[in-house]
Amino acid sequence: MKRGLAIYAAAAYAFLHLPLATLVVFSFNASRFTLWEGFSLHWYQTLFSDAEMADAAWNSVIIAVVSTVISTVAGTLTAYGLWKRGSRLLSGSLYLSLVTPEIVTGISLLAFFQWVFRWLGWHLGLFTVILAHVSFSIAYVAIVVAARLRTFDPALEEAAMDLGATEWRAFWRVTLPALTPGIVAAALLALTISFDDYVITSLVAGVDSTTLPMVIYALARRGANPSINAISALIVVIFGALILISERLREA
Repeated sequence: MKRGLAIYAAAAYAFLHLPLATLVVFSFNASRFTLWEGFSLHWYQTLFSDAEMADAAWNSVIIAVVSTVISTVAGTLTAYGLWKRGSRLLSGSLYLSLVTPEIVTGISLLAFFQWVFRWLGWHLGLFTVILAHVSFSIAYVAIVVAARLRTFDPALEEAAMDLGATEWRAFWRVTLPALTPGIVAAALLALTISFDDYVITSLVAGVDSTTLPMVIYALARRGANPSINAISALIVVIFGALILISERLREA
């Protein structure tokens, strides 16, 4: 039984990660095609000299970092407020944004922005992408922090207030330090999701806010380009490490 489960687990992991491993391997291939012709760093050199890719990567970093900071603060306060209130209806509604198809979310945000901007005279740009990413990242942060709050003893806050602390001081000195691992894990998850998003971003981005996933998708539609393998390999390694760190912190 144990051997069968081990084989099943190995097959499942191979199915999930073998395509990623293949992509990483062929990012070092000298050939443009999936025929191994020798080890080469040519495609990484091409990648780092590509100005369009660099601009898109910088936009993605700005969007991911800013939206992560905003959504982490807002999501943490949302989780704390729901924990204090204890409303199952409001807590369950957080999952609505997770199960809503991205194309629906993107179209609804685009319609909302167009309606608002008609009165303000604004246009789509980097800030609309940031707002869109904040809108779906808050739910992820709130859910992760809420899971951490379920292991927190509210009597600790009550004891702090019995000793003379205000509600704000009890939250800052007692609750927040206990939530820090969960908050950091939620922030890393939000950063990863924001950086990788394509569907919603492509609908609300302006001409000056092209992101890395949008450039990668455009290059992939033109045909074989091993630079895609190189940038994809870097993304897999970097964000794979962030996800592992996030999981370790969440369980801490």
